[in-house]
Amino acid sequence: MPRMQHTRFAAGGALAMAASILAAGLAPVSARQRQAPIGANETITVLKPARVFDGDAMHEGWAVRVRGEKIDAVGADAGVSAAGARVIDLPGATLMPGLVEGHSHILLHSYNEASWTDQVSREGLALRVARATNHLRATLEAGFTTVRDLGTEGAGYADVELKQAVSQGIVPGPRILASTRAIVATGSYQPKFIAEWNVPQGAEEADGVDSLTRVVRDQIGRGADWIKMYADYRWGPMAGSRPTFSIDELKLAVETAKSAGVPVAVHANTAEGMRRAALAGVETIEHGGEGTPEVFKLMVEQHVALCPTITAGAGPWPPANPESAANQRKRASFKAALDAGVTIINGSDVGTFPHGENARELEAMVAYGMAPTAALKSATSAAARVLHMETQIGSVKPGLFADLAAFDGDPTKEIGALRRVKFVMKNGTIYRQ
Repeated sequence: MPRMQHTRFAAGGALAMAASILAAGLAPVSARQRQAPIGANETITVLKPARVFDGDAMHEGWAVRVRGEKIDAVGADAGVSAAGARVIDLPGATLMPGLVEGHSHILLHSYNEASWTDQVSREGLALRVARATNHLRATLEAGFTTVRDLGTEGAGYADVELKQAVSQGIVPGPRILASTRAIVATGSYQPKFIAEWNVPQGAEEADGVDSLTRVVRDQIGRGADWIKMYADYRWGPMAGSRPTFSIDELKLAVETAKSAGVPVAVHANTAEGMRRAALAGVETIEHGGEGTPEVFKLMVEQHVALCPTITAGAGPWPPANPESAANQRKRASFKAALDAGVTIINGSDVGTFPHGENARELEAMVAYGMAPTAALKSATSAAARVLHMETQIGSVKPGLFADLAAFDGDPTKEIGALRRVKFVMKNGTIYRQ
């Protein structure tokens, strides 16, 4: 995404805003329209696309009726009554459940704009939250109606409060599942300066029985929907990532969170970190770049899903050097996960690259061997099951929230169609048309 699109609603002159809107390919809207999304007062809407992907399969000639916040009826166009409804035609488009971003950092912006260390140590909380409101808008307008935010990276509990701002209609954005500060083993995270300085870390340090129990409970008490932990990281005298928490420490955190009905996601790139996380009972493993067939087999046995984040930090997709050692390792580990039958949840680690470009992760998964329909499921029905939200989102069926997105073309035949957004609805309210 061009940087101009990234900040198209930031404060500035009318000329800059107009240029930004044109760069984004959107029609200009008035200030009142920006505050009150299109269709906010509509009761019944019938959507008529060329086809509907319902989260499981594609259906030609289907229509969808929305009543209030929920999907009311789905099926063959002729069988969906349009009586008393506003009808929106979406010729040539595929209507789908709103997409799920399973690994987001809404308080970060692209690393080619500012390094992680500079963002965490030099950008104040108010500035970061101001940026985040633009990130949320860009994500929603890209067709992603739910995000799991996996760490505020030095911004405290701002994801919880941004979630409140979205749910209260103060700012537009996707549904947010917050994890607050993330949890790391003491001495294993960043930023690092000279040894004599004790600086705030980009996550919360905790170790052992007393500390881990207190921190997990405290984060849940402050609004965490998920607990995020780091099972390995770059620490110690040796190069590369090394395991941090023991299996017993990870199990303790999982059991503590489970008492509150809160699942645990774990950053793990090394095979040993992944093994410990799987045995500890976590629900998702993030990245998994050094996963082996044996570890992926264990994940299947333990019912642990993988969030692969193929494109994290890779720059524009496709990568400039697809045959680099790093890309070859990622391709091989992802293939091993697919061969083992691991459940995949779409997640890109967006924030390391511009928000709104989330669809590139789905392009990457297809490029690395995943079937397009399976990739779509990883961002819809499968993602909803992993997030324990299958009775709310992830499918186009009556009774679920009317979180819907339409794309020009058929993404089961051309996954790049997900870049061509024609329509976005969340909770029955239209945010892009």
